[in-house]
Amino acid sequence: MTVKAVDLIRAADVVAYHCARHGRSNARRIAAEYLGTQIEEALTYPVTTESAEDYQGLIDAFYTEAAARLAAHLDAGRDVVVLSEGDPFFYGSYMHLHKRLAHRYAAEVVPGVTSVSAAAATLGTPLVERDEVLTVLPGTLPPDVLARRLADTDSAAVMKLGRTFTGVRTALRTAGRAEEARYVERASQAEERQGRLEEIDPASVPYFSVGIVPSRVHVATTEQARADGVLRKSNALSACSPDSAGKSSARDATSSTGLVTVVGLGPGSRDRLTPEAFSALTAADDVVGYTTYVARVPHNPRQKVHGSDNKVESERAAFALDLARSGRRVAVVSSGDPGVFAMASAVVEVAAEDYPDVEVRVLPGVTAAHAVAARIGAPLGHDYATISLSDRLKSWEVVERRLAAVADADMVIALYNPASRSRTWQVEAAKEILLKYRDESTPVIIGRDVDGPEESVRVVELGALVPAEIDMRTLLIVGSSQTRWVADRVFSPRRWPTAP
Repeated sequence: MTVKAVDLIRAADVVAYHCARHGRSNARRIAAEYLGTQIEEALTYPVTTESAEDYQGLIDAFYTEAAARLAAHLDAGRDVVVLSEGDPFFYGSYMHLHKRLAHRYAAEVVPGVTSVSAAAATLGTPLVERDEVLTVLPGTLPPDVLARRLADTDSAAVMKLGRTFTGVRTALRTAGRAEEARYVERASQAEERQGRLEEIDPASVPYFSVGIVPSRVHVATTEQARADGVLRKSNALSACSPDSAGKSSARDATSSTGLVTVVGLGPGSRDRLTPEAFSALTAADDVVGYTTYVARVPHNPRQKVHGSDNKVESERAAFALDLARSGRRVAVVSSGDPGVFAMASAVVEVAAEDYPDVEVRVLPGVTAAHAVAARIGAPLGHDYATISLSDRLKSWEVVERRLAAVADADMVIALYNPASRSRTWQVEAAKEILLKYRDESTPVIIGRDVDGPEESVRVVELGALVPAEIDMRTLLIVGSSQTRWVADRVFSPRRWPTAP
């Protein structure tokens, strides 16, 4: 898929695709990893390959009704993306919707890689060279017409095989082109198959296959080069060869063992999710995390979601690693950055101790401290430290020593996990320690639910900080002696004053 197509799918309000009555869609399957919370419209054909007394009438009525369904979304102000396998205007079903809608609504057609181009790439054989002519033919033409067209062209691609395969092969033999012809089905997909067209069993041929009669000039010059001893098979060429066996080996090597990817979701908004993190989420078979965080991942029906309590990090890590060991691709999600008081440490630690055979990747995210700081200016513009006020995994004595040391060093401090239902006194205790080293007028930024529906960011002086107003969804940034609060902006100058 092109980058532009992926971007449009991700941004769409509605995604539509064609399918037969069994409900499966090749186009949707190809685009599945880029789908999230979009509305999906399955456009189900009333007939496909079976005969019908009024086939054309049924198809025309189907496209009229499908266009009306999409028009209802467009009239409501929703952007609609229609998925089309290959290229929309190359034997694509979308063109019938385009005829009915493009004169009424703004329409953009994003070109795609055609099955002809994909098949040629799979075969590693050029279609046309120099002044050659390429002819694209539907296999549904009568065999005598096909034979005449095949005899008159340099290169050819024959589409829509399936039930037409026997007639196409007859036409190739009549035209004297059967020995040259190659066969490719489901090019570039996991089920891809290729070979000499003459050796293919007609009963095994699906609709999504193509016959290729390649460039005569290329075949002739390649054979001459081989005869002259010019062409030698190198390791590099072998590594790049698009043969099906090589593809299977590479796929097997990567799919036999799973992967755990620890993903930073950022502070809340989907806009803060990095493209790398988004790709990891869409590729995952399983999503594991604290229930509140997995709820932020767009629902994908092909994925299994495993939510758990916030106090079982090690157990959650082991569960994810067990899934990966069985061959699953697992995304362990954390708010903010997974390496900052979050799941990366737990997963890496458990993996190092008990799962050395499982690959673990960590993808960074926008931290809560950075998100809060950006809302108010640049309070982290100079040296700063991050400290968690939680004493669940370390003693309060350790917290006190670190607070005092950083305060004495006159650094800006980002305070994570300041309070919870069961921890109500730590903010007051931290305030008392900080006031031993900081003036009461020191600016303190209180960021609550940043990027969430209840977002609030405000600034108070340290002496006026009310601990009872602080909860677990809050992050505090305490300024240094140099941090300045001007109007509604707070910043820490980059240059530190020279000591007298």
